[in-house]
Amino acid sequence: MIEVAALSVTFHVGHVAVRAVREVSFAVTEGETFGIVGESGSGKSTVLRAIAGLLPTPRDSVRIAGRAVGARRTRSERRLLQFVFQDPYASLHPRQTVDQILNEPLAIHKIAGAGALVGRALADVGLGPEHRFRYPHQLSGGQRQRVAIARALILDPRILLLDEPTSALDVSIQAEILNLIARLRRAHRLTSILVSHDLAVVAHLCDRIAIMQEGSLVELLDVERLRRGEAREAYTRELLRASRGYSRAQAPA
Repeated sequence: MIEVAALSVTFHVGHVAVRAVREVSFAVTEGETFGIVGESGSGKSTVLRAIAGLLPTPRDSVRIAGRAVGARRTRSERRLLQFVFQDPYASLHPRQTVDQILNEPLAIHKIAGAGALVGRALADVGLGPEHRFRYPHQLSGGQRQRVAIARALILDPRILLLDEPTSALDVSIQAEILNLIARLRRAHRLTSILVSHDLAVVAHLCDRIAIMQEGSLVELLDVERLRRGEAREAYTRELLRASRGYSRAQAPA
């Protein structure tokens, strides 16, 4: 469903070229949930944005459903793939109600029956009709992220891209959103890519995991190997140790 072949992304800061992603390659099969993990600045979100067409990339470096795509996508290509951003407060229009936010993609793609579709999308993510005409600032962080997920799924895409969907939320509601994503992924038979710095989050949702460091993919392993701690690369083992939290026994004297 998704093929990434020798993807490189370079940003220019003044006269300095910064290689954010270096020759990254992987494939995601239909129905799979694929994770990309790494520390801040490792290039994981840049890879996700390149797949989404939010960054300029060579046309032969990303293939979706067997077709090569560039940053300029057709309407049908964009409907096929939807994105959930890290911070729902930043990604939702502050002067639009939830109803307007969910109606907008339907209007862009000229889809009829918007009223029923909006109501169903809200119910799908656990929100009631009382939330429909509220503004983002009138919702909690978890409710805002539910709206963002509903917006992504209202077009019935085949692929869902998730960029750290719980990192901006309180710890108390992160598990609720992760369980919601897992349920919706199964219900909609989605192929998905989840980007996170948190190995526990990725292990909860993903089948296979790519580990990134300084723009490069350093290791690819399935979730069972991750859970058993069978990492080949030293960097992956460091991430595993860090994910287990502070240990007084391992602290320096």
